[in-house]
Amino acid sequence: MARQWFVILALAGFLVSWTSLGEAETAREYFLQGNQLSKQGKFSEAIEAYRLSLEKNPKSAPTHYNLALAYKGMKQNEDAVAALKQAVQLDPYYLDAHLTLGNLYNFMERWQDAVAHLNIVVHRRAGDAEAHGNLGWAYLNYKDGPPVKMLTALNLRKAVDLFREKGMTQAANATWKTLEQAVEKFKLDPYDWLVEPGGL
Repeated sequence: MARQWFVILALAGFLVSWTSLGEAETAREYFLQGNQLSKQGKFSEAIEAYRLSLEKNPKSAPTHYNLALAYKGMKQNEDAVAALKQAVQLDPYYLDAHLTLGNLYNFMERWQDAVAHLNIVVHRRAGDAEAHGNLGWAYLNYKDGPPVKMLTALNLRKAVDLFREKGMTQAANATWKTLEQAVEKFKLDPYDWLVEPGGL
């Protein structure tokens, strides 16, 4: 008898996991369906699931964040920005949302906006190589004010060192090339920025 109940419960669990969007009842169920659909690359369907989740719980920062990632997967950058802005409005300390928003702004060449969000991450999460690298990139390209030479080089060099510590050689090498561009563009002393630790 106990074995029968186990089989029945296992079958019920299997059927619940395969419910269609129309059969989900809670924000969490829609959220989880959206996650599954995103993993499968079905971003359009994931967007619908996240929207349905947000109808039931509009104050879920993670749902807005995942919605943004699905929009990003569809290359709907403005929609992704709107969803990320909502996520950070609901949770100002949601550093992954700030990082993704900053990176997206870099992609869209909205340098000042990128700097604002990436600065939040580098000041609140120590050792984030991606945030330092992308902040350096934003500073390098920012043209609406005085050049921020030292901040550009500082963040790029920090990213190189962090990528190396994590064994991410390809990312470190790509960031090193950007650092070389910054040193040349801003006429910085190469000995201050391009000398390897233990060199000289």
